[in-house]
Amino acid sequence: KKIVNWTMKYLSEIDIPVKRGTFIEFRSGMLNISPIGRNCSRPERNDYEKFDLEHKVRENMVNAMRKEFADLNLTFSIGGQISFDVFPNGWDKTYCLKFCDAKDFDEIHFFGDKTFEGGNDYEIFSHSRTAGHTVTSPEDTKEQCTKLFMS
Repeated sequence: KKIVNWTMKYLSEIDIPVKRGTFIEFRSGMLNISPIGRNCSRPERNDYEKFDLEHKVRENMVNAMRKEFADLNLTFSIGGQISFDVFPNGWDKTYCLKFCDAKDFDEIHFFGDKTFEGGNDYEIFSHSRTAGHTVTSPEDTKEQCTKLFMS
């Protein structure tokens, strides 16, 4: 409740071109927060992504939340075009590695687009047990996989 109330107040005070509803989505083990709202259209989503890159709406909000909720041991992870995730520390994408016994795999490759620090792929991309690859599109992923595994 504390996080939801804080988030709604914060969102009410930021000025962005449009707001479209469903700003907080409750998912299994996490919250997904979208300053524009998940109900935006595809063109609005694309426009917001450009706006966010320039004005750092999500980055600024994440930084404010890290300070406000420092005592809760949460991870804030920017992903996709319009949102970021909030979840308990340790519940990021590296969680799956607990189920991949190191003796069963010579190498584990991970491909992701948000591999920068604070991105939702960063933890697994930079993990010592994975070979991380930054990709920009499905086509780029296919091209990199072909070069790595089919040559």
